[in-house]
Amino acid sequence: MSLCTLELENALRAEGKVRIAGVDEAGRGPLAGPVFAAAVYLPIGFEHSLLNDSKKLSALRRDAIYDELAANPDVIISSARSSVEEIDTLNILRATHLAMKRAVLSLELEPDIALIDGLEVRGFPFPQKAVVGGDGLSLSIAAASIVAKVERDRYMIEKAKKYPGYGFEKHKGYGTRQHMEALRSQGPCPLHRKTFAPVAQLVFDFAD
Repeated sequence: MSLCTLELENALRAEGKVRIAGVDEAGRGPLAGPVFAAAVYLPIGFEHSLLNDSKKLSALRRDAIYDELAANPDVIISSARSSVEEIDTLNILRATHLAMKRAVLSLELEPDIALIDGLEVRGFPFPQKAVVGGDGLSLSIAAASIVAKVERDRYMIEKAKKYPGYGFEKHKGYGTRQHMEALRSQGPCPLHRKTFAPVAQLVFDFAD
């Protein structure tokens, strides 16, 4: 059973907040690919016994829940990403925050407040409430974590066709043994984050 509830959302509604967006990201740690973020409105009284932090679910279960959310007309979803170039230029934290802002700004209706997984986002364009571990507490944040994770995984699977040999369809850009071996033999591709230490060293080596 999921530990996630609408308790945080209901407390905010009691304060007069109506549109409450759950916000989360996926892809801060990988060596390759964009960072994705999602913002989700769930309807009042929404329930889902399996919806939880995306990291605690199998890929098959994440995909199934994502499809359920996307098919539900009462669930409003927005997603966005920051590119590899933005990650290398801004740093991963700022790029992540930029993706979160883009996701919320793309919602059909402006939120009264955003429930954000983790710490507060500097310069966020709307009122926010940061919740450490929120993807395991709030159904709205958990839904956003599912959307961001599934959309990023699908993106990396698609990009694996353009950049074969790295195994992106398996590890999604994380620094697995297979990925590191491919990096050492093939060198970085345009999808790699050049400022991340393992890649930066290889960029230097292949430039020699």
